[in-house]
Amino acid sequence: METRIAVIGIVVEEEESVELLNDILHDYRNIIIGRMGIPYPQKGVCIISIAVDGPQTVISALTGKIGKLKGISSKTAYQGVSG
Repeated sequence: METRIAVIGIVVEEEESVELLNDILHDYRNIIIGRMGIPYPQKGVCIISIAVDGPQTVISALTGKIGKLKGISSKTAYQGVSG
């Protein structure tokens, strides 16, 4: 199955949603290449970047679940399509 590489940028503003976010990421651990989290206490947020490699449908399902969490926003950047 064809896979895509993507980077998901996440900003966490509601600490009570972190456990749910971690549960979702654990469910998708098989497509996660790497993860970096940076607390930013001056702004009261945490910034997380996640590199993934998987089918676009799976990446979309992951980002859809993240997008439903209260106080968490995310954006996804996909690798360019060659052709």
